[in-house]
Amino acid sequence: MSKQELMDAIYKTIEEAEGKKKLKAGDIQKKFAVGDVTRDDVKAAIRDLVDTEKLTYAYLGGSYLVLPPKA
Repeated sequence: MSKQELMDAIYKTIEEAEGKKKLKAGDIQKKFAVGDVTRDDVKAAIRDLVDTEKLTYAYLGGSYLVLPPKA
């Protein structure tokens, strides 16, 4: 799986969970770190998504990955 495919899959997972379940970075790592994808690959993809402002962290008794608020 390429990095872009991994980023797209992570974004889609967060988008589908929005309003239903809060996902932590660890939850995403556990879900996607299978086969030839390592936890470090997943961390790098999450970092890129946050850096490009496609995802953001929300702190509600823990840190969760969420879609950024709409302006």
